[in-house]
Amino acid sequence: MKKYEYIKLCSNEVFPKIELQTINNVLKVIGKKYRIDSDVRVVIQKGSELLEQNVAKYEKLTSHVGRKTFISNTLAMGIPADIVMKWTGHSDYKAMKPYIDLTDKTKKAEMSKFDNRKNY
Repeated sequence: MKKYEYIKLCSNEVFPKIELQTINNVLKVIGKKYRIDSDVRVVIQKGSELLEQNVAKYEKLTSHVGRKTFISNTLAMGIPADIVMKWTGHSDYKAMKPYIDLTDKTKKAEMSKFDNRKNY
């Protein structure tokens, strides 16, 4: 904290803000360092043309990816959506609905494994 005591900050800040682009760049460096490098397929639209390419997973890491992963995992664990919304700052159910729908599909797929098991 001594390092920042001479920097003028807003009254409720302890440390200076880090730009989102800086955070995303650091996430990519960390992902590369820890070999999160399996290929992922990316589809990019240029005009009316769809281009597909494979890139290392760390190249796609962003704070938003982390947020989406956190939401999906907490809902899959059974934590109620209203609690997750408070943690993530979502103000309305509409923004959470895609995550809830995805979690419901995942649960159905997992339950189908139970339905298709062999008799013991």
